[in-house]
Amino acid sequence: MAQTKAKTKAIGARGGAAGKGTAPAAGPESVPFEITGDGTARFPGTRIPIDTVISAFEEGVTPNEIAQQYPSLALADIYQFLGYYLKHRDETEAYLAERRIRAAEVRAENESRWNPAGIRKRLRSRRRRAK
Repeated sequence: MAQTKAKTKAIGARGGAAGKGTAPAAGPESVPFEITGDGTARFPGTRIPIDTVISAFEEGVTPNEIAQQYPSLALADIYQFLGYYLKHRDETEAYLAERRIRAAEVRAENESRWNPAGIRKRLRSRRRRAK
């Protein structure tokens, strides 16, 4: 639980401050995602991680196209998240960097257990023996 609160804070669950030419903030800014038990930021009620939408957006995919690719996401939620992402890019990029490091660690651990070299050849050999 402490890890979940820390991650949410790190990504930026904070209130806005009134600046010149802007309306005063009504209160803490709504965070358009949730942190799961494993530390992954996902869209509420889905298994879609925010990484997926950020990657698509950075590749030039429009919010409408993202909504078509992921029908469990409402278009309004995508726009809300992208607004949040653009306002909190530093915090979000730090979260994504953490995720990339963890993914590399998991990949290295898996490769040390199960050597991927020659996997295709071994699988084809097994298939032939099974026939």
